[in-house]
Amino acid sequence: MLQVTGSRHAILTLLAATSCTFTGCGLNFAFGVFQDAYETEGGPFLNASPAKIDLIGTLGVYLMTLGAPWATSWTSRYGPAVVTATGSILFGLGMALASFGTQLWHFHLTQGLLLGLGTCLSYIPAVTVTPGWYDKRRALAMGIVLSGTGIGGLVWAPITRTLISTLGFRNALRIEGGIGFILIAASATVLRWDPETLSLRNTATTNATNTTRFGIPMISWRVVKSRVVVAKSAAATLQSMAYYMPIYFISSYARRLRMTPQTGANLIAINNGLSALGKVVLGWAADRYGRLNVLWACTTMSALSVFCIWAPASTDAVSNELTKRVLFVTYVILYGITSGTYVSLLPPVLFDLVGPQYFSSVNGALYFLRGIGTLVGTPSTGALIQGGRRSSVASPEGFLHAIIMTGVLLAASAACVAWVRVEKSRRDGWKWKA
Repeated sequence: MLQVTGSRHAILTLLAATSCTFTGCGLNFAFGVFQDAYETEGGPFLNASPAKIDLIGTLGVYLMTLGAPWATSWTSRYGPAVVTATGSILFGLGMALASFGTQLWHFHLTQGLLLGLGTCLSYIPAVTVTPGWYDKRRALAMGIVLSGTGIGGLVWAPITRTLISTLGFRNALRIEGGIGFILIAASATVLRWDPETLSLRNTATTNATNTTRFGIPMISWRVVKSRVVVAKSAAATLQSMAYYMPIYFISSYARRLRMTPQTGANLIAINNGLSALGKVVLGWAADRYGRLNVLWACTTMSALSVFCIWAPASTDAVSNELTKRVLFVTYVILYGITSGTYVSLLPPVLFDLVGPQYFSSVNGALYFLRGIGTLVGTPSTGALIQGGRRSSVASPEGFLHAIIMTGVLLAASAACVAWVRVEKSRRDGWKWKA
């Protein structure tokens, strides 16, 4: 049972925050279906490379986290409800305007820029406010909240595929934008700070200037320069550089294995569904066996699944197409279970490392770094993919360089998590459960 620090409003906060991640993040995580559809569309996407189309989705997730310092500051200043309501408007507007796009850059500005800003202003308040409502089961609570991203992908991927195939991608954008606006706006009416955090923030506001001239919350440089936070920042950035590449290109890769578009959408749904399950189950395990321990294990398993399963399926060493498909589906399952846990454990691990007084400002800075990592890493790995829809190289082997880059980044992130573990032990003393 979840142990809470407040009243039944803690449960309402959990549900509202989960609704935000289910809607905003879930639709972003289902972008792979749009990616696959756009690659086979004419019109605005004629002659566009996969990397240029992928930039639409990359901008969405990039801005979702890049704007975290501002979203965190505004959440403190104006309250979670106001910020989240603003996010709902931008989210719906971005999807609706994208449906009228006639040039590729129109989609970059709407389904990328506006949608990303709208998601940021709903996602960041949700993950910033929720941890304070929970104590011993903080990782489980955040696992439930961030399972919304996976459940959202599970639900939105097949819905998006059905809407596109029956009504066209423009009507799909309009319908999903309207639903997204309603769900996020409803969540805004519930989100607020827990009493203890609110008291600490009021004290901090009385004793110090809390923001810079640009509206970003002031950060204690003593905390930021500590080796444990530097290591955590490096781990978060490296993981974000690799995280979205497999999710966005699942459907495209499946098409190169001559799977149907619906199968590709189903694989995205399976990946997201297992990600949701992993976040909850492994969140429970993290509270029981140590949050850093589980974080390192999951990041390591994500890297190993890339090198040991996905990479071999993309080489000539495996010539049988059925075997390639089995390996790829196995990879989708393992990556789905392990990769999303990093995202769900980021807030509770950081809360443990820096405490409630510094959490929101450092959390915003860390999400900012993850946004930069996403913007740099996802298009870079996408650019390594060889062969587009009109190329004779359109085979699984064309993904190999991008897959290797993804594995290297995840392995480096796992090494940095181990560094965090070592630095925390030096600072606080060795404990098996950490």
